[in-house]
Amino acid sequence: MASRPARPRHIADPAGGRADRAYPYWRQQRMRCIALILAACAASANAADCGPDKLGTERTIILKREGAQYGAQQHTALPLKKGEVVLTFDDGPSAENTPLVLKALADQCARATFFMLGQGLRKDPELARETVREGHSAGIHSDTHPHMAALTPAQQLDDLAQSRAAYKATFGAETPAYRFPYLEETPTLLDALKRDNITVASIDMGINDWIPEDTNEVLAGRLTASLDKTGGGIILMHDANGPTAKAMPTLLKVLKDKGYKIVHLEWEAAK
Repeated sequence: MASRPARPRHIADPAGGRADRAYPYWRQQRMRCIALILAACAASANAADCGPDKLGTERTIILKREGAQYGAQQHTALPLKKGEVVLTFDDGPSAENTPLVLKALADQCARATFFMLGQGLRKDPELARETVREGHSAGIHSDTHPHMAALTPAQQLDDLAQSRAAYKATFGAETPAYRFPYLEETPTLLDALKRDNITVASIDMGINDWIPEDTNEVLAGRLTASLDKTGGGIILMHDANGPTAKAMPTLLKVLKDKGYKIVHLEWEAAK
């Protein structure tokens, strides 16, 4: 990712880096083609043996479509056992980086939840659909990643409506879950999400993966420190962040070596 000034921080977790670079049209098309090829490779990997040498996915929790609020940094903790983690990714889909994340997950037979931007869904709907075909689940992460508190209530609701429309156009269903940009919640959107039975997904820990110069070793160290502090929970990462995408095999190895179990989140089918 290109260097840029540090962005404002999440609550208790600096995060939120996004791949917002503008590319010439020809390069965007080439990146989309590469993305689909890599996603297809991930599909093949998923069909591989998921034996004891893989991290794997221990179990799946199917949540109701209701206005629940999860994530111990701000709300109620998920019903997880000690040593269980939920992998979540924000800010995609990214043609450049998401396929690397998908391949790493497929190589280890691990499933995750991706909180996608509406603008990303409109740009790369096929990559978003491929993510779900790989067995992962998807929610939304706003339309354009604004600071919601800086917007009027009407603007906040419009951003939500735009992201929900993009999700429905991509997946043919209503979104089950929403993660606030920067984890900055507002009463306007909390009320709207509760009214429409959309789960608010906060976090238990992050790896602060928003600095372009981060290395695999640095991100692995942050993950280790967060795990040692919390003992498990919902992990926030960013599939649109280049260093994160490149570090995924290392990060998954950290989880496996430390004996953590992957829990996947799904939601009931929309009625």
